[in-house]
Amino acid sequence: MKFTEEHEWLREEDGLIVVGITDHAAEQLGDVVFVELPDEGTEVAKDDEVVVIESVKAASDILAPIDGEIVEVNSVLTDEPGKVNDDPQGDAWFFKMKASDPSQMDDMMDEAAYKTFIG
Repeated sequence: MKFTEEHEWLREEDGLIVVGITDHAAEQLGDVVFVELPDEGTEVAKDDEVVVIESVKAASDILAPIDGEIVEVNSVLTDEPGKVNDDPQGDAWFFKMKASDPSQMDDMMDEAAYKTFIG
């Protein structure tokens, strides 16, 4: 897994990049009450806003961590946004994408670096 300073995780799976938020991010958000996912087939560039999350504390945007095409979304989260709190680094992934340039992940943090980053 790779991690961003925006508290997202990325995992390569069957040639696609799976994207979600970290346990730390889910804790900071509090109880998630709404998730708006992108449309499948959407082309995104790094730092484009792609997911909107609302919690009891705040609303947040999830940015595209790399360039690519959204090929699948986790539609379960639309009906059950609380899953983000239950398993943010597992079943509560947001979307899968086909990366335009997978090397964009090379500069991201590994788990040890991310743990140091969040203190």
